[in-house]
Amino acid sequence: MIWDRLTEKTVRARLDALDLPFNRYGLDPLGISKAHLGAFYSLLKPLYHQYFRVETFGIEHVPPWGRAMVIGNHSGGLPVDAAMALAALFFEGDPPRHAHGMVEKFAQRWPVVSPLFSRIGQLTGLPEHAVRMLEDDRLLMVFPEGARGTGKLYKDKYKLVRFGTGFMRIALQTRSPIVPFAFVGGEEALPVIHHADGLARLTGAPYWPVTPYVLPIPLPFPCQLWFGEAMHFEGDGHEADPVIEGYVQQVKDRIAALIEQGRAFRRGRLQTAEGGAP
Repeated sequence: MIWDRLTEKTVRARLDALDLPFNRYGLDPLGISKAHLGAFYSLLKPLYHQYFRVETFGIEHVPPWGRAMVIGNHSGGLPVDAAMALAALFFEGDPPRHAHGMVEKFAQRWPVVSPLFSRIGQLTGLPEHAVRMLEDDRLLMVFPEGARGTGKLYKDKYKLVRFGTGFMRIALQTRSPIVPFAFVGGEEALPVIHHADGLARLTGAPYWPVTPYVLPIPLPFPCQLWFGEAMHFEGDGHEADPVIEGYVQQVKDRIAALIEQGRAFRRGRLQTAEGGAP
């Protein structure tokens, strides 16, 4: 009960500090529900602090207000990375920020999940949705690897797959800075060794992750989030493909560097522990 009251108090205070224009009914112009957000972040808090024991670095690189895109890697066979990034922005940000994610289209066909996603501001990954969010000076979270990234097998852990380029054109069109980030630990929390194609077809998902312990349930593995400095690019979104691809490669390289930074940090910590150093 003490933990519940503390969680409720913390979440309520940070909800009140968000820059979302809730009306007297607790709804913003996009239909996002303050009550649903409260329940959502109350669920994420113990997962973030206790289950995955997430450490977040560089949160100061996320603008405290105004439009921006936070762009990250997929790590693990389920979108734990997205949930933990949302939690970090909400619980670690000063002031707190709520990020709007671009959800894969297949998830919007699930009858219960789709309306819940809408109530917490996680919308189908359509360009018009992204532009609307940014022009409203909101924070947008994008994973350019898409389902290809979450579908990676454990043997390919931390290898970035092809990035889509649409996010870059939208960033240029809306004059939005890009804040790269890396999520480290998801591959170990949910080591995917196989895809069950039959279950994927049955559920309408692009793949169904199978782990060494069969069930696609993440383990309580400690994770880290590493945010990098904001990146700014020149253009209006109508540049030739080679220009856009060059910009995207810069973002991809920066995320890859943040991943290696996180993995090196973790290796150093492990070596220190094994060496018995204080």
